[in-house]
Amino acid sequence: DGLRRMYEQQEDIYYYITVMNENYAHPPMPEGVEKGILRGMYLFSEGKVTKKNQLKVQLLGSGAILREVIAGAALLEKDFGISADIWSVTSFNELRRDGIETVRWNLLHPQDEPRTPYVQQCLRDRAGPVIAATDYMKVYADQIRGFLPQPIHYSVLGTDGFGRSDTRRALRRFFEVDRHHVAVAALKALADQEALPRKKVAEAIKHYGLDAEKPNPARS
Repeated sequence: DGLRRMYEQQEDIYYYITVMNENYAHPPMPEGVEKGILRGMYLFSEGKVTKKNQLKVQLLGSGAILREVIAGAALLEKDFGISADIWSVTSFNELRRDGIETVRWNLLHPQDEPRTPYVQQCLRDRAGPVIAATDYMKVYADQIRGFLPQPIHYSVLGTDGFGRSDTRRALRRFFEVDRHHVAVAALKALADQEALPRKKVAEAIKHYGLDAEKPNPARS
């Protein structure tokens, strides 16, 4: 797509590839997601709602952290009976650009049918709060907040604070972006919506061995 736009169509843009130093086998690409990959996000997998499993959340993961989001969804289902739709966000920046462009078009065409930001198109008919996790600072995923369906509960996990030379697993635990924190953030969002008791969040914190009194990593 980059070669087509830059070389064939001679657009004044540039593409870049982010290479991560985490080795893992990528899961198969779901059918029909090519356009979503280019536009910034696509539905990786859809959680099933059953009579026993009524609650649902939307989990967004960008880059290598997607594996932790997938694992967090598995914990929610296994330990609390909560299903999750999992979204792979290929570019929060692209989602923001689309949102800005859409808002500008709507501003300058007040008598036309308003356009809808792409991220809103993806999430507007989806049940439950939205939780986003990345290996970057929280502001990276937070930049799409203004383009989400309203009202919606949007929680962001990120690595605000000083970097540490340690294992990837320990780093994500320290910065509170691993699978356990993804699950707890989803439970807290559901509790804030009064969809489940707050004691369930406390149970999860204890069950996953999280230290509620440890210093905030953003200030360490």
